[in-house]
Amino acid sequence: MSSQRQRIVSGMRPTGPLHLGHHFGVLVNWVALQQDYDCFFFVADWHAMTSEYADPRRIKQFVPELAKDWLAAGLDPEKCVIYQQSQIKEIAELHLILSMITPLGWLERCPTYKDQKEQLAAKDLNTYGFLGYPVLMTTDIIMFRPAQVPVGEDQLPHLELCREIARRFNYLNCGGENGTPFFPEPTAMLTRESKLPGLDGRKMSKSYGNSIALGEPMDSVRQKVMAMLTDTNRMRKADPGDPDVCNLFPYHKIMTDPGRLPEIMTGCRNASWGCVDCKRLLVQSMERFLEPIHARRAVYDKDPSLLWDVLTEGNRKAREKAAETMAAVRGLIGFDF
Repeated sequence: MSSQRQRIVSGMRPTGPLHLGHHFGVLVNWVALQQDYDCFFFVADWHAMTSEYADPRRIKQFVPELAKDWLAAGLDPEKCVIYQQSQIKEIAELHLILSMITPLGWLERCPTYKDQKEQLAAKDLNTYGFLGYPVLMTTDIIMFRPAQVPVGEDQLPHLELCREIARRFNYLNCGGENGTPFFPEPTAMLTRESKLPGLDGRKMSKSYGNSIALGEPMDSVRQKVMAMLTDTNRMRKADPGDPDVCNLFPYHKIMTDPGRLPEIMTGCRNASWGCVDCKRLLVQSMERFLEPIHARRAVYDKDPSLLWDVLTEGNRKAREKAAETMAAVRGLIGFDF
């Protein structure tokens, strides 16, 4: 990794298997970014506790599975740092320090706070951990002092709060408005999102049971594809269809040979193609797409020690950078006893 390249930081919570929506919405961008940036990608296991605190033991089994999905998707530990949040104890220390200076009102006005409480109404989220989620997120980011953070537009409010917390720390500990800031205020790297609908046309989600996991066996993938929702207005094969409203076509646009898309669109619109024909072609496209992902994942399934070697080395590299940051922070706040 080159010190001349800009650094970026991003992570995911280990709450279950990643699906195709995660791959095209996030991982494709990460794989591209590792070519040109110093990337720090972390398994956010402490973040997972905000909603899974009643049984945190479940998180342990999801940590290696998440890392395997990343490696299978194409993340290269020679090109990026892959680490586990809870193994970098400096993150907990900086989180504590930042929680001392973050006004309560900033957290309560965060737009995603109320939204997520409503979405997860079945769980008791009246905890500091949930309210203070943005403080821990800020810690994850500024610990490594990145220039940019890859985010979607829906995450911009969280990033702006991160910038405000960093700005407040700098003001209080680096000489006020005229001082030299220690923590950079990271800017948003708006990433292109390729959103896939779920198999039933709704948002793809594990909780809806309408997703295809990256590590899912092909027999299961075939069954799911053949049962997918298509154009609900096309009741019979002889009825003309509309690819723009069909649930299959977004998958074809991402995974099928682009040269075949005109054939698919024409066949659908003039009813020379049936939905079963379209599904069979999609199965073939998915097999070609998933084969290398499954092959890379099989290496770590066969020898789990290889995965833990990746995490151990990533943790070492992340801890080294975090220790440098915290040595400076302790000096700035006068806690360098």
